Amino acid sequence: MNATETIFALALASNCHPQQHFQNAMKQISGLGKVKFSQIYVIPCRDAVGADYWNAACLLKAAMSADDIIALLKKMETDSGRVRPSHQISLDVDLIAWGQDLQHMQFNPKKLPLALDVKIPMRDIWQSTDFQHENHQFPVVNWTN
Repeated sequence: MNATETIFALALASNCHPQQHFQNAMKQISGLGKVKFSQIYVIPCRDAVGADYWNAACLLKAAMSADDIIALLKKMETDSGRVRPSHQISLDVDLIAWGQDLQHMQFNPKKLPLALDVKIPMRDIWQSTDFQHENHQFPVVNWTN
């Protein structure tokens, strides 16, 4: 593990018992370091198949490597009961970017181009031109962890 703290930008999604899975994921992520979560948005499924998703983003500052965080996120998905492929997603947590500060972040090439359901919540917590999007009004979940 690195002694240096890294900022990780994470995207969270669920369309199957989302409150339960978000509650568990937010608790686990919060235990890793200093964290800031966006609002939770209800956004339609990208391919119009399946239920609407809860989408959120967070910035996590922790003394971990990108490889360590990816392994942990995959374990969280598996532990939530995630089945691939499926349109019933218990939990999807992706590493979008990482770096020492928000001005020098490395984007995960597997997640580019960024989807609207990543940009909208990410813009709540990270003011960057990378998250500009056309104005869309999606409902916000009024739920507290």
